[in-house]
Amino acid sequence: MDGRRIRILVAKPGLDGHDRGAKIIARALRDGGFEVIYTGLHQTPEMIAEAAMQEDVDAVGLSVLSGAHMTLFPEVIRMLKERGAADVVVFGGGIIPEDDARQLATLGVKAIFTPGATTEEIIKWVRDNVHPRA
Repeated sequence: MDGRRIRILVAKPGLDGHDRGAKIIARALRDGGFEVIYTGLHQTPEMIAEAAMQEDVDAVGLSVLSGAHMTLFPEVIRMLKERGAADVVVFGGGIIPEDDARQLATLGVKAIFTPGATTEEIIKWVRDNVHPRA
């Protein structure tokens, strides 16, 4: 590897206007030693995938509290694949039922963090599961 820091895009897809958690996670990841790009609110899957490509990220962290996770998460993964970035790790957080989290895992979401997950837990997961892309 070239020794560069892991780059993570934190995004808020859809119409969900609650970004406090995403901002907390973005800051915690940055403080944990990762390079973090936060896209802001109301991002489309296309916008997220395009930003991931432009920023050459290793992972995308999605935050959804609106209940649209079963549509938005798979669409982001599809858009990344279309752009040749199937190796970008996608993880997420929000109010996501266990059954949905299991289904999202089969679709390629590598981890789901629900309310109550600590920033330390998320940082540790990223350290253990995300590596700079070749």
